[in-house]
Amino acid sequence: MRIALAGQPNCGKSTIFNALAGYKAVTANFPGKTVQYTLSSVTFGGNTFEIVDLPGIYSLTSMDLAEFEARKYILSGKADIVINVVDASLLSRSLEFTIQLMDMDIPMVLCLNMMDEARRKGININAEKLSEILGIPVVETIAVKGQGLGALFSAVRSAFDKNVRGKAPSFHKDVEETIAKLSGFISEEVLRELRVPGRLLSKKLAEGDDFFMKEIERFPHLLNVVRNYQAYIEKTHGRPSDMVISSERHAIAMNIFEEAATVGRPIKTFHDRIDKLIMHRVLGYIFLILVLLGFFSIVFEAGKAIEEPIIAILERLMKSIVETMGEETLISFFAKGIIEGLAGGIGIVLPYLFPFLLGMSVLEDVGYLPRMAFLMDAFMHKIGLHGKSVLPFVLGYGCTVPAIMATRILETPRDRFITAFLATMVPCAARTTIIYGLVAYYIGPWAALFIYVLNLFVIALTGKILTHFMPEVTPGLILEIPSLKMPSINVVLAKTWLRLKEFMFIAWPLLIIGSTVLSFLEYTKGDILINSIMLPLTYVLGLPASVGTTLIFGILRKELSMIMLFQALGTMDVSSVMSREQIMIFTLFVLFYVPCVATIAVLGKELGWKKMSMVSLATLIVACLIALAARVFMAAIRNGL
Repeated sequence: MRIALAGQPNCGKSTIFNALAGYKAVTANFPGKTVQYTLSSVTFGGNTFEIVDLPGIYSLTSMDLAEFEARKYILSGKADIVINVVDASLLSRSLEFTIQLMDMDIPMVLCLNMMDEARRKGININAEKLSEILGIPVVETIAVKGQGLGALFSAVRSAFDKNVRGKAPSFHKDVEETIAKLSGFISEEVLRELRVPGRLLSKKLAEGDDFFMKEIERFPHLLNVVRNYQAYIEKTHGRPSDMVISSERHAIAMNIFEEAATVGRPIKTFHDRIDKLIMHRVLGYIFLILVLLGFFSIVFEAGKAIEEPIIAILERLMKSIVETMGEETLISFFAKGIIEGLAGGIGIVLPYLFPFLLGMSVLEDVGYLPRMAFLMDAFMHKIGLHGKSVLPFVLGYGCTVPAIMATRILETPRDRFITAFLATMVPCAARTTIIYGLVAYYIGPWAALFIYVLNLFVIALTGKILTHFMPEVTPGLILEIPSLKMPSINVVLAKTWLRLKEFMFIAWPLLIIGSTVLSFLEYTKGDILINSIMLPLTYVLGLPASVGTTLIFGILRKELSMIMLFQALGTMDVSSVMSREQIMIFTLFVLFYVPCVATIAVLGKELGWKKMSMVSLATLIVACLIALAARVFMAAIRNGL
């Protein structure tokens, strides 16, 4: 049995999915996190289910690519039953989507999630009454605590066995009659071609859904009939047909809510007072700066405390290996490569990566990220972008790949392209470890902080240039701000491990392989050839010639740039070979130059290979300009100019 988890953004679908399937989908307390569906087989209560976690969708009229993917899956008929997950604290609004799902004529269960939040807001829901009205099982859950999940899947099994479909409530008589008349013109051939239930298709055509209107262009007679009925609805109600249908759903949802729920006095909590502070038009920005500074300081201090003793141990180990095997044998070169790859992961990347990912998980689970997006909306508009672009940027600090995919939440191709372009410049976790492991460690934390500030300036300037050549009126930000909540330790740790696992099982083996390959190149003198090819670039930037090889390998994984830098220089103490200026220039170049292979692949998939090539070339040019400018500027300071 295949179950689809469908619901509006931030209702807890992914939390339910992870509670049952193990941690396979990253959850966050902000909307738009899931941008493609995740599938897993699970055994629960002796029954085997295939569960699909769909992107959040407000209605079956999709606006962005993520919503389109969800709607496409729902309409495909691949699911045997749908669990409509709703935020119980937003029940009246959520029921509008429930009504649309019921038109699908598929077995369905309504999951009232976040019941604790609903009660805190003074909303008391009679689940039995709601079930009676809708004709489908209704189950209360608090997914983040694992409460009610057993009852939910018992209801799913029962609803599937009994083929419980419910019946969508009717609109006002005149609208229903119009839809019924329209249904009479929809032939069996059309239904077979489009694979959509008749009632749903009639409603979507009546409201002028773009997707279905395009689909029926191959049936000219039906297209004319539909346009006539749309005109009739508009004439009789004095509003466009889509607004009439939407108003009907809204009225039904409100009536159901009033029948099945009562609203009392909300319980004011400490969270509410904190929320008022961090969303303040002045204090909110001060709080944002303090959060970012605190986050930066904690990651740096924690990483430094872990890195120093580990590096000391690994240096002694390397020295003993060289003494035992000799310096110039092939075996010693291979052993050196393997050890340096392992050492790079244990001693340099993990000390900074783990606290960084842990901190990001806490901020996500608390619900601070959408508030950050709200505060940054004015800044985004100054560079000509939608405030929702902040969400991909925030994800980019973890990994650029999901950041690029998250651009699907943006409505226009122009916004998706510009946001994806700029997201490649956001320092991901891998580049963050380079900033911490090189600049913060050898120059100082304030120098690393300067890089982040410079990075924001470059992103803003690049965005301004792009939007100048691609002008468009950017709409205001409409973003759901979920309630603040205490982070769940289990969820935060599971989320951190899910992200860390990608480094452990993909990036780290690549580090070891890359380090071993570099050792082999050093043994065969192949690195000299590569460095000579890269010499024009390293010479112009004022970097050691041996750095050229590391820049090539860094395109595979950004961590390789730093790990192989130690190997190429022949020391774990970079400051003994490179000056502070060179460390800064190297870091700036790696921060901005060509994205890693995984990001390039996703850019090609999301934007097309032509635009991907443009982005890759542009980032290389930006990296060269920034690094060269940094060299000139620091040389001027050194010379007292």
